[in-house]
Amino acid sequence: MLHEAKETLREVMQAVTPIAVIVFLVLLVLIGSGAAELIDYILGVMMLTTGITLFLIGVKSGLLPMGEAIGSDLPKHGSIYLVIITAFLLGFFATVAEPDVRVLTNMVDLVSNGEIAQNPLVLSIAIGVGFFVMLAMLRIVLGVPITWLFAAGYMVVIILSFIAPADYLQIAYDGGGVTTGPLTVPFILALGIGLSSVLAGRSTLTDGFGLIGLASIGPIIGIMVLGILL
Repeated sequence: MLHEAKETLREVMQAVTPIAVIVFLVLLVLIGSGAAELIDYILGVMMLTTGITLFLIGVKSGLLPMGEAIGSDLPKHGSIYLVIITAFLLGFFATVAEPDVRVLTNMVDLVSNGEIAQNPLVLSIAIGVGFFVMLAMLRIVLGVPITWLFAAGYMVVIILSFIAPADYLQIAYDGGGVTTGPLTVPFILALGIGLSSVLAGRSTLTDGFGLIGLASIGPIIGIMVLGILL
């Protein structure tokens, strides 16, 4: 565990250091920030590095194994309904807990002065992700080509783009991006890989991936539908 923690810290520092240095130089040279602001920034970078490191250790040691275990165990119960219900619930609650979703919805709530409230937005994103994770898991079980789901999903997106209010349109497309966050991605990936690894005739490479791409369609549709209903 200690060796893994050191290796993870090294990887995080390699990723964070370049952007941290660039921002520091911008603050110092272009903006002319004072010593207090620079110290706050350095402390923030240190906390960010520590937080990401701890998060990644948690993902590797807990979240990924748990997702794979759930995915590989579901088919053993012989109920396709259990698979799709579990997939929906896991996709829904993973999205509710996703930090990126909170950042987007909080910003929208702030900029719109509360006209587009945070909670309904989070709910629409979570329902969309849950629904498409459910479809993705069902696709793995039934062996449906993933291109069919992508074609159908984006066809719905295109149609709704002409119907949804303009205020919700850009938010919807950004909503599709925030679902690919640090919490949702590893869990959904592990879920799909775990399920495809135990089904006969399925490949973890060709069937276990693609879930994130499908899941990102859900929030786009969900937010557009929210805009139409409101």
